[in-house]
Amino acid sequence: MDFQEMFKLQYTLDKRIEKEHGLTGQDLFNDKMLALLVEVGELANETRCFKFWSDKPASPRDVILEEFVDGVHFILSLGIVLGYNQDFEIPAPTNEKRNGSPTEKFLEVFDAASQLLKTRNREDYMKLFSVFLELGMILGFTWEDIFQAYTKKNEINHQRQDEGY
Repeated sequence: MDFQEMFKLQYTLDKRIEKEHGLTGQDLFNDKMLALLVEVGELANETRCFKFWSDKPASPRDVILEEFVDGVHFILSLGIVLGYNQDFEIPAPTNEKRNGSPTEKFLEVFDAASQLLKTRNREDYMKLFSVFLELGMILGFTWEDIFQAYTKKNEINHQRQDEGY
């Protein structure tokens, strides 16, 4: 996956939003972290993986993928805020990491986000990003799926800014 391209696209979007909304120079870490947690919750809701009481199926794959890349946007944005966007590479998850319960992996994501909130260190950032990508693999997404959906959603996010979203 081309993380440098994704960070570049995210940086451009972030700077645009900051400038157009008068946020330049403000510490947006906590706001971005909360936004990530909300997006992860929305993703879990679309997968319905934890809804043991319901027979209703998960949302269509494309809806779940779009929710997933919303999370990717905020994880990238957090990395930019923290300065962890240079020389960045995460190895592809092993087959062992691609298996398992989506519910357990969602909980790992929340735990990793909570840890990053406390420490803001590179190791915890890498853990969060890695665990989130593992969740994507468990949900059936390839790195190519994620990259293509991310770039498409990034364009949509720019369009939304054009329209006063």
